[in-house]
Amino acid sequence: MWAELKREIKEAAPSLGIDDIGFASADPFLSLKAVLLDRREKGYESGFEEPDIDKRIYPELSFDGQPASLISIAVAYPSKMENPPKSAPGERRGILARSAWGRDYHLVLREAMKKLEDFIRERIPEARIENMVDTGALVDRAVADRAGIGFKGKNCLIISPKWGTWVYLGELITNIPFPPDTPVTEDCGECTKCLDACPTGALVGPGVLNAQRCISFQTQTKGFVEEEFMLKIGNRLYGCDTCQVVCPKNKGKHWNHRPELQPDPETVKPLLLPILDLSNRQFKERFGTSAAAWRGKNPIQRNAIIALGNFKDPGSVPKLIDILIKDSRPVMRGTAAWALSRIGGTEALSAIVKAIATETDEEVLKRLRNAESKLMEAETPEV
Repeated sequence: MWAELKREIKEAAPSLGIDDIGFASADPFLSLKAVLLDRREKGYESGFEEPDIDKRIYPELSFDGQPASLISIAVAYPSKMENPPKSAPGERRGILARSAWGRDYHLVLREAMKKLEDFIRERIPEARIENMVDTGALVDRAVADRAGIGFKGKNCLIISPKWGTWVYLGELITNIPFPPDTPVTEDCGECTKCLDACPTGALVGPGVLNAQRCISFQTQTKGFVEEEFMLKIGNRLYGCDTCQVVCPKNKGKHWNHRPELQPDPETVKPLLLPILDLSNRQFKERFGTSAAAWRGKNPIQRNAIIALGNFKDPGSVPKLIDILIKDSRPVMRGTAAWALSRIGGTEALSAIVKAIATETDEEVLKRLRNAESKLMEAETPEV
């Protein structure tokens, strides 16, 4: 009976908005405990995870009763943009990671899982089902690995033989005892391209991520970013795709069959200067349908300032000075000081000196003085 229902579900999955689906036992992920404890002890966690490690290991802690099965779903998203707009002097652009190109994947996955729940309950009305996306307790990738969606790559992502890493993941816990699928036996072999390419060395070993060093994590923080990471952020406004772009398993893989996940080039590769003038309402109108909006406008605006500094475009100096002098947010003022020091010039130095005379925030003052030192050093002719 359950094998037949599983077959029906797999056949129906595409019509429910699901690109791949796998079934697994709801046994505890006991081998994961040592891994998660080690990450915590070493300070590798992002802080966005479920803090209770037991909840990440034991599916029953997220379920009313004793679960019998886990269902992992995957939805594929695009990796290429048609006719991307180009950056130019005075019109520099940032970039959002591909996972934030289309409609917010949390909504896409929840809708697909709701359709799947309804499909199951039409056949088994008494079925108990709980669903979760990456905000849930379980480790999406551990569930997907066990359910045969793909294998865990050295870049810490699930790599599907069919879809590559370009997939969103979600899972359901149920009391229905579905026959489990077979895990994928493929692996990365000797390849270390993702480890070699990681901008900050956040991939400290095969399948081991120090999230605190990950550019994707850094772009989502709300406070000051250290210079080491600002230099590596480049023009990224949200997320980082480097370890996916270099992955040979992704070669030739691009998915454009879902219109709601296709990127609007002007939204996902936007002009930087206009971002700095967005109100909260305007930000929601512009980016609110994207997963990049979940932390609000401040991190995106801060990252836009970092990007302008990395472009070293003199055309952005007036706006950066305006932020330095007038913005009420210390993070923006301090980041603008750094950006101005990257661009250089007497106008930037004059603004930094003026700002030092009136600034009261200690962290901003520290960054202003660092900027002043760099600019004065650049202005001093070599003997």
